Amino acid sequence: TVTEEIKTTDEIAIEQVLQNYFDGWLTGDTTLIGSAMHSTCNLKYVKDGKIIRRDRTNYLSGFKPRPRLENADGRIISMDITRTAAEAKIELETENRLFTDYFNLLKEEDRWYITDKVSTSINK
Repeated sequence: TVTEEIKTTDEIAIEQVLQNYFDGWLTGDTTLIGSAMHSTCNLKYVKDGKIIRRDRTNYLSGFKPRPRLENADGRIISMDITRTAAEAKIELETENRLFTDYFNLLKEEDRWYITDKVSTSINK
């Protein structure tokens, strides 16, 4: 027999935050992406062997509204929650690139936010 996984309120809430991030990223909707990210969020990745840090405002400025990317999707690989802290590993796959992001999330009052992101990507 297959047992159905029962999701907690926090799991459902974090999945919605991540879905807003995916939907915003795939359409360039900075309102959706921004709603997923806390105002203090920092994003880090490696470029030319050096760690690059971008704050939320700088990161969001790189998006422009566009039709939803074709042949692209976001998916949650894993999630771990402990009280008001969580981490999630996600993948965003486009026609030409595969992005892997690790998010730290915190729950402020009753709402979850991405507070930090580290990212890597490869050409497909």
